[in-house]
This record gives sequence, C-alpha cells and structure tokens, in this order.
Amino acid sequence: MDFAFLWAILFIGARYRWYSNAMDEKTVRIITTGGTFDKLYDAVKGELVFSESQLPRILAQSRVTLPIHLDNLLAVDSLVMTEEERRNIVSNAMLSHEKMVIIIHGTDTMVKTADLLKESLPPDDGHVFVFTGAMIPYALENSDAVFNLGCAMSAVQMLGSGVYITMGGRIYDAGRVRKNREKGIFEDV
Repeated sequence: MDFAFLWAILFIGARYRWYSNAMDEKTVRIITTGGTFDKLYDAVKGELVFSESQLPRILAQSRVTLPIHLDNLLAVDSLVMTEEERRNIVSNAMLSHEKMVIIIHGTDTMVKTADLLKESLPPDDGHVFVFTGAMIPYALENSDAVFNLGCAMSAVQMLGSGVYITMGGRIYDAGRVRKNREKGIFEDV
C-alpha cells in the first residue's frame, strides 16, 4: 500500500466514525463499477461495450420494493481497472451512509477489490458489503446478472457486517474465495 492510500483510509476512518452514528439501515446502496454485468453488444464494432447502466431497468423488471440509492461510480472492465480506481471503489463504499451496500463489479478482479475493502475496514465497521457481477451481460440471452443481483439483494439484508461475494447462488466470505477461470465459477479457497 502506498502512503497516500494509507492517509486516505485514516481520513476516511475518522469521517466514517462520525457518519456511522447516522447509518441508514433501510436503504440499499448499489455501487456500479462496470464489468460484464453492464456491457452491451455494439453491432457496429462487433464487441461488448459500456453505454449506460442496466441497473434501473433490472430493478424495475424485478419489482424491487426496497429503497435503493444507485451510485454509478465507474464503467470499466475489471481487467483494465487501475489500483487508483480500485481504491476509489473502496473509499466510496466505506463512506456509505447506508448499512447495506451492493457492489456490481467485473468478475475477473472482484476478489481483489473485495479483499482490499476487507483489509481497509476498521474492526467495528457495521456495514454489510456484498459484491456481485455476471459472467454473461444482462443484455444477452441466458445472462446470470438478474439472478446474481437477486441473490445479492437477499444476502445484504440477511448477513451480519462484513465483506462477501455472491455468485451463482452461493455466498462467500471475502478472503476465502477465488474465481476458477477454467470452470467459469467462484469457489471456496
């Protein structure tokens, strides 16, 4: 870790303690960072690209009745995500007024960002952070995006404070999960 990041975490920690007394326990914050979840097929370029987040459409389609605070933080493929962008995700999540936070993230480096968030939290943090994503974009047939988001919505309400990843109907503790690229699944370490 570099000095600037450590300073930011200390600064955020101080601000976090001030905010934590007023934590919103009813609203779910969803932070979008990009990844396959939000990609669309561009027929002209013949590739998957980012346009606008699919989350408002998915939430409406799923008839979600919980109060949602949607934060479109980034739209980047996690394979090209910089360490500065990763630290920005962690800082943003830690400053959430909402107790329940879902982070939509690319699956290739989701574990790395979840581990960084877990390492950066103060011991008395009361947030429930749940990372999720998709192996197939929402915009394409047979996508797992809606299912994974549904699992994350349930998990964030039921779990105790901590950092988790939910993919493929399973919930994992951050720090004890990996992506198996050969099988295209997440699994316990």
